[in-house]
Amino acid sequence: MRHRRGREVHGVLLLDKPAELSSNDALQKVRRLFNAKKAGHTGALDPLATGMLPICLGEATKFSQFLLDSDKRYRVIARLGQRTDTSDAHGKIICQRPIEITQLQLDKALDKFRGNLIQIPSMYSALKYQGKPLYEYARKGITIEREGRQITVYDLQFERWQENELELTIHCSKGTYIRTIIDDLGELLGCGAHVIYLRRLQVASYPSERMVTIEQLYTLKQQVELGTTSLEAQLDPLLLPMDTAVNHFPEINISSIVASYFKQGQAVVVANHRLSEGNKVRVTEGDMHKFIGIAEIDEQNMIAPRRLVVESV
Repeated sequence: MRHRRGREVHGVLLLDKPAELSSNDALQKVRRLFNAKKAGHTGALDPLATGMLPICLGEATKFSQFLLDSDKRYRVIARLGQRTDTSDAHGKIICQRPIEITQLQLDKALDKFRGNLIQIPSMYSALKYQGKPLYEYARKGITIEREGRQITVYDLQFERWQENELELTIHCSKGTYIRTIIDDLGELLGCGAHVIYLRRLQVASYPSERMVTIEQLYTLKQQVELGTTSLEAQLDPLLLPMDTAVNHFPEINISSIVASYFKQGQAVVVANHRLSEGNKVRVTEGDMHKFIGIAEIDEQNMIAPRRLVVESV
């Protein structure tokens, strides 16, 4: 077997993804810059979109699913009066209509997109059907019947309406397609709409001020190539700890003796916890509270490991 080259580096990078770059291309650029053996992102952004794309390196990839499940915040600018086949500016205009609405009509329409909603995903999405993403069928002119999915829009703020541009900020649950909200809003208003600008402001509780651009990473990497410093010194400080992906779970701290069994995949007894069966917990070891994995409370009220951090030898 061929072993993937690269170094063992673990943590979460908050990349400020640029426009016109796919999430996978951004991921590969980061992996090469860090010379990381393993990397994965936590939910794709459209090529048109910019903003926060958490990239997990090394053992942090085991916990990326919990970021996929987290809520997100976006800033979006829509163009009113035009509907496209992809619901964004990359698509083909399929309908143009006059914008004949009032602020009151707009406010009432926006209110219908707050709270719990059933959303039918766009054909131009990465959802899979028979092993292929829907957009592959859409590009061939094939339409697949899609089931509606429940989403939650926790907050939708009107920011600006100027001529044919409408700007909103949206805080929503996992699986929400902003393009679809804009397309549905345009149809409700009777004029059509599509996304011309989309920026992800936040994922879970990650701080936006910790985002870094690819250009910043290249600048730091150049210092390494000059031989005056190392990757560990220049790039690794940008990484957040891997357990930040799961810091919303309650922590259970265990001794090193108990941890030795837990790290072998065995469920362990922990006294005095007040959690119910099925609850997930973040497990740490010893006085330093070293993160060692995710566990679940089993039917015997024991701490059963679900994802373990494998320590480098």
